[in-house]
Amino acid sequence: MFQFKNIEHYNTQLTSNEVDCVTVVKHYLKQINDTKQLNAFIEVFSEESLQRAKQLDIKRKKGEAIGCLHGVIVAIKDVICYEDHKVTAASNILKEFKSLYSSTAVKKLLDADAIIIGSCNCDEFAMGSTTENSSYGKVLNALDETKVPGGSSGGSSVAVQAGLCMVSLGSDTGGSVRQPADFCGIIGFKPGYGRISRHGLIAYASSFDQIGVFGNAIEDVARVFETISGGDEYDSTVSFSKVEKYDGLKNQNKKPSIAYFKNALEHHSLDPEIRDQIYSLIHKLKSDGYTVEPLNFKLLDYVVPTYYVITTAEASSNLARYDGIRFGTINKSSEPDLVNFYTNNRSTGFGKEVKRRIMLGTFVLSAGYYDAYFTKAQQVRQILTEETKAIFKNFDVIILPTVPSTAFEFDDISKDPVAMYLADIYTVFANLAGIPAISIPLFKHSNGLPFGLQIMSNRYNELTLLQLSDQLIKNYKQ
Repeated sequence: MFQFKNIEHYNTQLTSNEVDCVTVVKHYLKQINDTKQLNAFIEVFSEESLQRAKQLDIKRKKGEAIGCLHGVIVAIKDVICYEDHKVTAASNILKEFKSLYSSTAVKKLLDADAIIIGSCNCDEFAMGSTTENSSYGKVLNALDETKVPGGSSGGSSVAVQAGLCMVSLGSDTGGSVRQPADFCGIIGFKPGYGRISRHGLIAYASSFDQIGVFGNAIEDVARVFETISGGDEYDSTVSFSKVEKYDGLKNQNKKPSIAYFKNALEHHSLDPEIRDQIYSLIHKLKSDGYTVEPLNFKLLDYVVPTYYVITTAEASSNLARYDGIRFGTINKSSEPDLVNFYTNNRSTGFGKEVKRRIMLGTFVLSAGYYDAYFTKAQQVRQILTEETKAIFKNFDVIILPTVPSTAFEFDDISKDPVAMYLADIYTVFANLAGIPAISIPLFKHSNGLPFGLQIMSNRYNELTLLQLSDQLIKNYKQ
């Protein structure tokens, strides 16, 4: 059976001829086939990935220069475009749609010699926290199939959790990488806004969306991040700032200063056991010489309503193009009347949660409510961003819980949209402020399920985030 510690170890195995790419691809294809009940994949590129593996094996054996992700098996979320492959955002309105081009992230993966093995299931248009809102059916948590895997990138998270790929890409608008990583007991990393090009990422809320990375090792996540980040002429919001290399600095023992929001840890929604274990970690960190200080973040109760006002407004605009004419499947029973044509296409094409958010967004943008809701939310976002900048003048990182609870059962909160939205209380902050954030698997609950710690750093300072994450996993993981 093929095993690897991390990508560096895998590269060593390849160059020493202990394994080859074809054997490894066959291993993962078997794993995917043996765990079909998890429903993590929408489409598996079996023949294509085997053919690419053969080409990479020939390239390596010829002694040609190889990429930093040579032979690495990657899965991508079904909102990331890959030329001549289906990309449906797990929605009926885009069923059978094939992308005409590859996203910048996918191009960079391929240029680095990665093998993309398939596309992963997700909440429709990345709207959800459970991966129950998919036209392909729900994704199961491999640790306990009665529990949700989190969302919206549930398929990408389970693909790594269940050993169906080495790393995967998801998208994070308000926690859609970090929350499923927490529920699945793996690493979920959201870089700062603009670090990775959004070209070829199907938009939910354009000022929040960011491609993120799932993995089992910090060095793997860092390597993928460094590979797919950087400037892009196709994305006007992307940062051209240099991404510092993690590899040469990973063993540094610098102890960054840490802040935590006391009112977040005392919040009524937080599971008491999660609170107690994080407090215990804080005590250990202080004992080991880390500077850890409490802060009272007064805007905590405003982050969820602010997030949902702005994101639903942006979603209302972004999803207007899916009407059966510009994009989207045409309902064959649609009447020739234009209004009914649009209505039938969108009513049958979109699922319940997507319709809810489109309607919320249309409402907050409507005459008479725009200033009361959308403008006010933008003002709160600006205040939050400024206060975040002030915090990072005194501290290197902020730590928070990732989610208020461990993975819950299907239908537990999905029938109550308000409860589902409130579950995002700890993750949406990073998206509102545009800062990098990560969830690392440190803890185990008495119910047997894992939960993580969320760490956030200042914009363009992913390196500190990754270094501390590595230290905590090595020294404090239960």
